[in-house]
Amino acid sequence: MLLDPGMDLTLRPMRYPEFYERFRAAIRNTWTVEEVDLQSDLADLARLDEAERHLINRLVAFFATGDSIVANNLVLNLYQHINAPEARLYLSRQLYEEAVHVQFYLTLLDTYLPDHDERARAFAAVEHIPSIRAKAEFCFRWIDSVHELARLETPEHRRAFLLNLICFAACIEGLFFYGAFAYVYWLRSRGLLGGLATGTNWVFRDESLHMEFAFAVVDTVRVEEPELFDDALGARVTRMVEEAVAAELAFARDLCGDGLAGMSAERMREYLEYVADRRLARLGLPVRYGTANPFAFMELQDVQELANFFERRVSAYQVAVPGGVRLDEEF
Repeated sequence: MLLDPGMDLTLRPMRYPEFYERFRAAIRNTWTVEEVDLQSDLADLARLDEAERHLINRLVAFFATGDSIVANNLVLNLYQHINAPEARLYLSRQLYEEAVHVQFYLTLLDTYLPDHDERARAFAAVEHIPSIRAKAEFCFRWIDSVHELARLETPEHRRAFLLNLICFAACIEGLFFYGAFAYVYWLRSRGLLGGLATGTNWVFRDESLHMEFAFAVVDTVRVEEPELFDDALGARVTRMVEEAVAAELAFARDLCGDGLAGMSAERMREYLEYVADRRLARLGLPVRYGTANPFAFMELQDVQELANFFERRVSAYQVAVPGGVRLDEEF
Protein backbone atom coordinates (compact mmCIF):
# COMPACT_ATOMS: atom_id res chain seq x y z
CA MET A 1 0.00 0.00 0.00
CA LEU A 2 1.00 3.59 -0.56
CA LEU A 3 2.08 4.29 3.02
CA ASP A 4 3.76 0.94 3.66
CA PRO A 5 7.32 1.41 4.93
CA GLY A 6 10.15 0.80 2.50
CA MET A 7 11.39 2.11 -0.83
CA ASP A 8 9.57 0.56 -3.78
CA LEU A 9 11.64 1.16 -6.94
CA THR A 10 9.53 -0.74 -9.50
CA LEU A 11 7.91 1.38 -12.20
CA ARG A 12 6.69 -1.65 -14.17
CA PRO A 13 4.07 -2.84 -13.60
CA MET A 14 2.96 0.66 -12.61
CA ARG A 15 0.75 0.67 -9.51
CA TYR A 16 -0.28 4.34 -9.55
CA PRO A 17 -0.34 5.61 -13.16
CA GLU A 18 -2.31 8.72 -12.11
CA PHE A 19 0.72 10.01 -10.21
CA TYR A 20 2.93 9.41 -13.24
CA GLU A 21 0.54 11.37 -15.46
CA ARG A 22 0.63 14.23 -12.97
CA PHE A 23 4.43 14.21 -13.25
CA ARG A 24 4.23 14.35 -17.06
CA ALA A 25 1.70 17.20 -16.92
CA ALA A 26 3.96 19.16 -14.59
CA ILE A 27 6.89 18.80 -17.00
CA ARG A 28 4.75 20.29 -19.78
CA ASN A 29 4.01 23.31 -17.57
CA THR A 30 7.61 24.46 -17.24
CA TRP A 31 8.35 28.17 -16.82
CA THR A 32 11.36 30.23 -15.77
CA VAL A 33 11.77 33.36 -13.69
CA GLU A 34 13.57 35.10 -16.56
CA GLU A 35 10.26 35.19 -18.44
CA VAL A 36 8.68 37.50 -15.83
CA ASP A 37 9.14 41.27 -16.36
CA LEU A 38 9.20 42.74 -12.87
CA GLN A 39 10.88 45.94 -14.02
CA SER A 40 7.54 47.08 -15.42
CA ASP A 41 6.20 47.21 -11.84
CA LEU A 42 8.60 49.89 -10.62
CA ALA A 43 6.47 52.80 -11.88
CA ASP A 44 3.42 51.33 -10.10
CA LEU A 45 5.36 50.95 -6.85
CA ALA A 46 6.22 54.65 -6.93
CA ARG A 47 2.49 55.51 -7.14
CA LEU A 48 1.39 53.50 -4.09
CA ASP A 49 0.39 55.30 -0.92
CA GLU A 50 1.80 54.44 2.51
CA ALA A 51 -0.87 51.84 3.38
CA GLU A 52 -0.47 50.09 0.03
CA ARG A 53 3.32 50.03 0.38
CA HIS A 54 2.92 48.48 3.82
CA LEU A 55 0.75 45.73 2.33
CA ILE A 56 3.30 45.04 -0.43
CA ASN A 57 6.22 44.98 1.99
CA ARG A 58 4.47 42.52 4.30
CA LEU A 59 3.38 40.39 1.35
CA VAL A 60 6.85 40.04 -0.16
CA ALA A 61 8.26 39.36 3.32
CA PHE A 62 5.93 36.34 3.57
CA PHE A 63 6.88 35.25 0.06
CA ALA A 64 10.57 35.38 1.04
CA THR A 65 10.38 32.16 3.05
CA GLY A 66 6.97 30.58 2.39
CA ASP A 67 8.01 28.21 -0.39
CA SER A 68 11.25 27.29 1.36
CA ILE A 69 9.19 25.97 4.29
CA VAL A 70 7.07 23.87 1.92
CA ALA A 71 10.20 22.49 0.22
CA ASN A 72 11.69 21.52 3.58
CA ASN A 73 8.60 19.52 4.53
CA LEU A 74 8.59 17.84 1.14
CA VAL A 75 12.18 16.65 1.59
CA LEU A 76 12.01 15.85 5.31
CA ASN A 77 8.62 14.13 5.43
CA LEU A 78 6.66 13.57 2.22
CA TYR A 79 9.31 11.96 0.00
CA GLN A 80 10.30 9.53 2.74
CA HIS A 81 6.86 8.09 3.40
CA ILE A 82 4.90 8.08 0.11
CA ASN A 83 6.09 4.71 -1.10
CA ALA A 84 5.53 4.70 -4.86
CA PRO A 85 8.16 5.57 -7.46
CA GLU A 86 5.50 7.28 -9.60
CA ALA A 87 4.61 9.56 -6.69
CA ARG A 88 8.27 10.25 -5.95
CA LEU A 89 8.75 11.34 -9.55
CA TYR A 90 6.05 13.94 -8.99
CA LEU A 91 7.51 15.01 -5.64
CA SER A 92 10.91 15.47 -7.31
CA ARG A 93 9.28 17.71 -9.88
CA GLN A 94 7.44 19.59 -7.14
CA LEU A 95 10.72 20.24 -5.36
CA TYR A 96 12.08 21.76 -8.57
CA GLU A 97 9.00 23.97 -8.85
CA GLU A 98 9.35 25.12 -5.25
CA ALA A 99 12.95 26.09 -6.08
CA VAL A 100 11.72 28.14 -9.05
CA HIS A 101 9.21 29.86 -6.76
CA VAL A 102 11.98 30.66 -4.29
CA GLN A 103 14.03 32.12 -7.15
CA PHE A 104 11.02 34.16 -8.30
CA TYR A 105 10.50 35.64 -4.85
CA LEU A 106 14.24 36.30 -4.48
CA THR A 107 14.14 38.23 -7.74
CA LEU A 108 10.95 39.96 -6.62
CA LEU A 109 12.54 41.19 -3.40
CA ASP A 110 15.72 42.28 -5.17
CA THR A 111 13.60 44.32 -7.59
CA TYR A 112 11.03 45.75 -5.17
CA LEU A 113 13.39 46.42 -2.24
CA PRO A 114 16.61 47.93 -3.59
CA ASP A 115 17.83 48.82 -0.10
CA HIS A 116 20.09 46.07 1.26
CA ASP A 117 18.95 46.44 4.89
CA GLU A 118 15.28 46.42 3.90
CA ARG A 119 15.78 43.19 1.95
CA ALA A 120 17.58 41.62 4.90
CA ARG A 121 14.66 42.49 7.19
CA ALA A 122 12.22 40.93 4.71
CA PHE A 123 14.14 37.65 4.64
CA ALA A 124 14.23 37.65 8.44
CA ALA A 125 10.48 38.30 8.71
CA VAL A 126 9.81 34.99 10.48
CA GLU A 127 11.91 36.30 13.34
CA HIS A 128 10.62 39.84 13.84
CA ILE A 129 7.17 40.27 12.20
CA PRO A 130 4.64 38.66 14.59
CA SER A 131 1.95 37.90 11.99
CA ILE A 132 4.48 36.10 9.75
CA ARG A 133 6.19 34.40 12.68
CA ALA A 134 2.84 32.95 13.79
CA LYS A 135 2.26 31.42 10.36
CA ALA A 136 5.80 30.01 10.28
CA GLU A 137 5.39 28.51 13.76
CA PHE A 138 2.17 26.84 12.61
CA CYS A 139 4.11 25.28 9.71
CA PHE A 140 7.07 24.21 11.85
CA ARG A 141 4.79 22.58 14.39
CA TRP A 142 3.34 20.30 11.73
CA ILE A 143 6.75 19.60 10.18
CA ASP A 144 8.00 18.52 13.59
CA SER A 145 4.89 16.40 14.24
CA VAL A 146 6.23 13.58 12.02
CA HIS A 147 9.90 14.44 11.66
CA GLU A 148 10.96 11.75 14.14
CA LEU A 149 8.96 9.01 12.38
CA ALA A 150 11.41 6.88 10.44
CA ARG A 151 8.68 4.43 9.36
CA LEU A 152 4.89 4.51 9.38
CA GLU A 153 4.44 1.29 11.30
CA THR A 154 1.12 1.87 13.11
CA PRO A 155 -2.27 3.42 12.29
CA GLU A 156 -1.39 6.37 14.54
CA HIS A 157 1.84 6.93 12.63
CA ARG A 158 -0.13 6.95 9.38
CA ARG A 159 -2.75 9.33 10.76
CA ALA A 160 0.04 11.65 11.90
CA PHE A 161 1.50 11.58 8.40
CA LEU A 162 -1.89 12.25 6.83
CA LEU A 163 -2.34 15.27 9.10
CA ASN A 164 1.02 16.64 7.96
CA LEU A 165 0.15 16.07 4.31
CA ILE A 166 -3.30 17.63 4.68
CA CYS A 167 -1.85 20.58 6.59
CA PHE A 168 0.57 21.48 3.83
CA ALA A 169 -1.98 20.91 1.06
CA ALA A 170 -5.11 22.45 2.58
CA CYS A 171 -3.73 24.99 5.04
CA ILE A 172 -0.38 26.20 3.69
CA GLU A 173 -0.50 25.82 -0.09
CA GLY A 174 -4.31 25.84 -0.13
CA LEU A 175 -5.00 28.69 2.33
CA PHE A 176 -1.92 30.73 3.26
CA PHE A 177 -0.78 30.94 -0.36
CA TYR A 178 -4.29 31.49 -1.69
CA GLY A 179 -4.67 34.40 0.71
CA ALA A 180 -1.42 35.89 -0.58
CA PHE A 181 -2.54 35.40 -4.18
CA ALA A 182 -5.76 37.29 -3.44
CA TYR A 183 -3.79 40.43 -2.57
CA VAL A 184 -1.85 40.14 -5.84
CA TYR A 185 -5.00 39.76 -7.92
CA TRP A 186 -6.69 42.61 -6.05
CA LEU A 187 -3.77 44.82 -7.12
CA ARG A 188 -4.04 43.48 -10.66
CA SER A 189 -7.77 44.30 -10.71
CA ARG A 190 -6.73 47.92 -10.12
CA GLY A 191 -4.24 47.83 -12.98
CA LEU A 192 -1.20 47.58 -10.70
CA LEU A 193 1.89 45.34 -10.64
CA GLY A 194 1.26 43.37 -13.80
CA GLY A 195 4.68 41.70 -13.61
CA LEU A 196 3.96 40.32 -10.14
CA ALA A 197 0.56 39.10 -11.35
CA THR A 198 2.13 37.33 -14.35
CA GLY A 199 4.60 35.42 -12.19
CA THR A 200 1.87 34.71 -9.66
CA ASN A 201 -0.29 33.16 -12.41
CA TRP A 202 2.34 30.46 -12.90
CA VAL A 203 3.00 30.02 -9.18
CA PHE A 204 -0.77 29.75 -8.64
CA ARG A 205 -1.04 27.03 -11.25
CA ASP A 206 1.87 25.09 -9.74
CA GLU A 207 0.53 25.36 -6.19
CA SER A 208 -2.95 24.27 -7.28
CA LEU A 209 -1.45 21.15 -8.86
CA HIS A 210 0.65 20.47 -5.75
CA MET A 211 -2.48 20.66 -3.65
CA GLU A 212 -4.42 18.34 -5.95
CA PHE A 213 -1.58 15.81 -5.94
CA ALA A 214 -1.64 15.75 -2.14
CA PHE A 215 -5.41 15.31 -2.12
CA ALA A 216 -5.03 12.46 -4.64
CA VAL A 217 -2.63 10.78 -2.21
CA VAL A 218 -5.24 11.18 0.54
CA ASP A 219 -7.90 9.71 -1.77
CA THR A 220 -5.67 6.71 -2.51
CA VAL A 221 -4.96 6.05 1.16
CA ARG A 222 -8.68 6.38 1.92
CA VAL A 223 -9.38 3.55 -0.56
CA GLU A 224 -6.50 1.36 0.69
CA GLU A 225 -6.92 1.98 4.43
CA PRO A 226 -10.40 3.38 5.09
CA GLU A 227 -10.11 2.58 8.80
CA LEU A 228 -7.63 5.47 9.19
CA PHE A 229 -10.34 8.03 8.39
CA ASP A 230 -12.32 8.04 11.60
CA ASP A 231 -14.26 10.87 13.25
CA ALA A 232 -11.29 11.79 15.41
CA LEU A 233 -9.11 12.39 12.34
CA GLY A 234 -11.83 14.54 10.76
CA ALA A 235 -12.15 16.60 13.94
CA ARG A 236 -8.39 17.16 14.06
CA VAL A 237 -8.35 18.29 10.43
CA THR A 238 -11.19 20.74 11.10
CA ARG A 239 -9.37 22.19 14.13
CA MET A 240 -6.21 22.51 12.07
CA VAL A 241 -8.06 24.42 9.35
CA GLU A 242 -9.62 26.71 11.97
CA GLU A 243 -6.16 27.47 13.36
CA ALA A 244 -4.87 28.22 9.87
CA VAL A 245 -7.76 30.61 9.20
CA ALA A 246 -7.03 32.41 12.48
CA ALA A 247 -3.32 32.75 11.66
CA GLU A 248 -4.02 34.02 8.14
CA LEU A 249 -6.64 36.44 9.44
CA ALA A 250 -4.07 37.94 11.84
CA PHE A 251 -1.79 38.40 8.85
CA ALA A 252 -4.65 40.10 6.95
CA ARG A 253 -5.20 42.54 9.82
CA ASP A 254 -1.50 43.37 9.75
CA LEU A 255 -1.54 43.95 5.97
CA CYS A 256 -4.83 45.81 5.66
CA GLY A 257 -4.85 47.99 8.77
CA ASP A 258 -7.98 50.15 8.63
CA GLY A 259 -8.74 48.92 5.12
CA LEU A 260 -8.00 49.87 1.54
CA ALA A 261 -10.26 50.43 -1.46
CA GLY A 262 -11.76 47.01 -2.21
CA MET A 263 -9.63 45.18 0.35
CA SER A 264 -10.02 44.85 4.11
CA ALA A 265 -9.37 42.34 6.86
CA GLU A 266 -13.11 41.68 7.06
CA ARG A 267 -13.37 40.82 3.36
CA MET A 268 -10.26 38.67 3.66
CA ARG A 269 -11.92 36.87 6.57
CA GLU A 270 -14.85 36.03 4.31
CA TYR A 271 -12.52 34.86 1.53
CA LEU A 272 -10.43 32.71 3.88
CA GLU A 273 -13.54 31.08 5.32
CA TYR A 274 -14.82 30.42 1.80
CA VAL A 275 -11.51 28.80 0.80
CA ALA A 276 -11.34 26.80 4.05
CA ASP A 277 -14.79 25.36 3.37
CA ARG A 278 -13.70 24.28 -0.10
CA ARG A 279 -10.69 22.46 1.35
CA LEU A 280 -12.84 20.69 3.94
CA ALA A 281 -15.39 19.69 1.30
CA ARG A 282 -12.62 18.32 -0.93
CA LEU A 283 -11.55 16.14 1.99
CA GLY A 284 -15.10 14.86 2.47
CA LEU A 285 -15.64 16.80 5.70
CA PRO A 286 -18.53 19.12 6.65
CA VAL A 287 -18.01 22.76 5.78
CA ARG A 288 -17.29 24.96 8.77
CA TYR A 289 -18.27 28.51 7.83
CA GLY A 290 -20.77 28.68 4.95
CA THR A 291 -19.28 31.97 3.72
CA ALA A 292 -19.52 33.19 0.12
CA ASN A 293 -16.54 34.40 -1.91
CA PRO A 294 -16.42 38.22 -1.57
CA PHE A 295 -13.84 38.68 -4.34
CA ALA A 296 -15.22 38.52 -7.86
CA PHE A 297 -11.67 38.90 -9.22
CA MET A 298 -10.76 35.51 -7.72
CA GLU A 299 -13.54 33.54 -9.42
CA LEU A 300 -11.57 32.93 -12.62
CA GLN A 301 -8.41 31.91 -10.82
CA ASP A 302 -9.74 28.40 -10.17
CA VAL A 303 -9.88 27.59 -13.88
CA GLN A 304 -7.09 27.24 -16.41
CA GLU A 305 -5.92 30.65 -17.58
CA LEU A 306 -7.12 31.69 -21.03
CA ALA A 307 -4.64 33.30 -23.38
CA ASN A 308 -5.47 36.70 -24.76
CA PHE A 309 -4.31 37.10 -28.36
CA PHE A 310 -2.65 40.41 -27.53
CA GLU A 311 -0.76 39.23 -24.41
CA ARG A 312 3.04 39.30 -24.46
CA ARG A 313 2.97 35.60 -23.68
CA VAL A 314 0.50 32.80 -23.15
CA SER A 315 0.35 32.33 -19.38
CA ALA A 316 -1.08 28.82 -19.50
CA TYR A 317 1.27 27.39 -22.10
CA GLN A 318 2.54 23.84 -22.14
CA VAL A 319 5.87 22.85 -23.63
CA ALA A 320 6.52 19.82 -25.80
CA VAL A 321 2.90 19.35 -26.80
CA PRO A 322 2.77 16.20 -28.96
CA GLY A 323 1.40 16.29 -32.47
CA GLY A 324 2.28 17.79 -35.81
CA VAL A 325 0.98 19.79 -38.75
CA ARG A 326 0.74 18.46 -42.29
CA LEU A 327 0.73 20.99 -45.09
CA ASP A 328 -1.09 18.68 -47.53
CA GLU A 329 -4.25 18.38 -45.43
CA GLU A 330 -7.54 19.72 -46.85
CA PHE A 331 -9.16 22.40 -44.71
